[in-house]
Amino acid sequence: MAENRAPLLERMMYYESCPGCKLERRKEERRGIPYKEFLYVWIVTLCTALPISILFPFLYFMIRDLHIAKREEDIGFYAGFVGASFMFGRALTSVFWGLVADRYGRKPVIAIGICAVVIFNTLFGLSATYWMAITTRLLLGSLNGLLGPIKAYSIEVCRAEHQALGLSLVSTAWGIGLIIGPAIGGFFAQPAEKYPDIFSQDSFFGRFPYFLPCFCISLFAVGVLILCIWLPETLHMHNVNKMQDGTIEFLEAPSCGSGLKENANESEERASTENLFKNWPLMSSIIVYCVFSLHDMAYTEIFSLWAVSDKSYGGLSFSSQDVGEVLAISGFSLLVYQLFLYPSLVKLLGPIISSRVASVLSIPLLAAFPFMTKLSGLRLSLIANCASLLKNILCVTIITGLFILQNNAVPQHQRGAANGIAMTGMSLFKAAAPAGGGILFSWAQKRQSASFLPGDQMVFFILNVVEFIGLLMTFKPFLAVPNK
Repeated sequence: MAENRAPLLERMMYYESCPGCKLERRKEERRGIPYKEFLYVWIVTLCTALPISILFPFLYFMIRDLHIAKREEDIGFYAGFVGASFMFGRALTSVFWGLVADRYGRKPVIAIGICAVVIFNTLFGLSATYWMAITTRLLLGSLNGLLGPIKAYSIEVCRAEHQALGLSLVSTAWGIGLIIGPAIGGFFAQPAEKYPDIFSQDSFFGRFPYFLPCFCISLFAVGVLILCIWLPETLHMHNVNKMQDGTIEFLEAPSCGSGLKENANESEERASTENLFKNWPLMSSIIVYCVFSLHDMAYTEIFSLWAVSDKSYGGLSFSSQDVGEVLAISGFSLLVYQLFLYPSLVKLLGPIISSRVASVLSIPLLAAFPFMTKLSGLRLSLIANCASLLKNILCVTIITGLFILQNNAVPQHQRGAANGIAMTGMSLFKAAAPAGGGILFSWAQKRQSASFLPGDQMVFFILNVVEFIGLLMTFKPFLAVPNK
């Protein structure tokens, strides 16, 4: 054991007041999987993912009730802008929150993001006008900048051999949040209509039919905020000039003592001079990630709108509760896949090959979606559940592989900023996705009798085009592999 520890410890200088150093020592002493820290990562990521897509099952009905659309075919158009406002807000501030996380630590940014969920997600449920809905979603996105820092945190909190598992937990919780969120929205929206024995039309929940699902998630966020008290910080905070005697401990590295200030100065100079935009392995993986994010977000919105629209318009005539059930089943299965199957898959194929395979399989699967409208009853329910499950598994496989490439492309002191850049790009693409998806869906519903790709066949064809572009970009010379 001592022989294994010596090489690492010889390179380390321990700062007693540095939370990052304390965590490094703990990781060296405990070589197993950090289950408690990974639980924190999973819960925090779930908390930030839940409010993003909670609105999709009931957004169609919410826009209808806000009386902003003059015709039923225009509902998808207005719904797209509400869905886009969160991602647009996050695109404005992601780099800022990444820099804050690199300067002041991951924990403060995480706490601020969760506070934003508590406040603005609750206010969204109380929206009485279309513009209030857009404003609260925009503010929620602007102040919720914790996805980038939590991705960096997930690999800093564990040893190198567990980093793939840490990142897969982030994408698992993220994917499950994007599925369970709509499930909660589907089950608890319009409670006075669905559960009249419990909620009357004259009650508070009858007057604000979309408050209950938002309140449930905000209540969960309050619990996560309390849990953050015990969240360990991972960022190294070394201020050599202010260190007092006895605060620095050299771990089996007496020859390194004379280089303390030089090492610190070199680290500061490196942090200031390295240009992330010239790091092509990082930037290429971010661009590919943005393309797949555009596809996934558009699919998420379109699936919910398509499923609840009437069969006369090419939909499935599902209720919001039916959509919730489909997404809940997908979410549970996704958890099983990520915990027990994905780590073995990425070890066998690697992150790039697994992403390519998932992309190839997604194309014929999506092409089959429009033909579900010909089914009914139990067959429709079974096929819809299986298709949704497979599509979400493939989406998470792609995104997790790109997560790994991004974080391997930069050192620790730049991960917050790097993930901030990734979140900015991804948020811009995801802001465009609901707006574009809503416009596309509204246009497709008006061309049911077209000779070429009528109705929703055109929607899923365009989704497949985006998927194919993303697949091509995973090959050289575009995608560069980090030298790690």
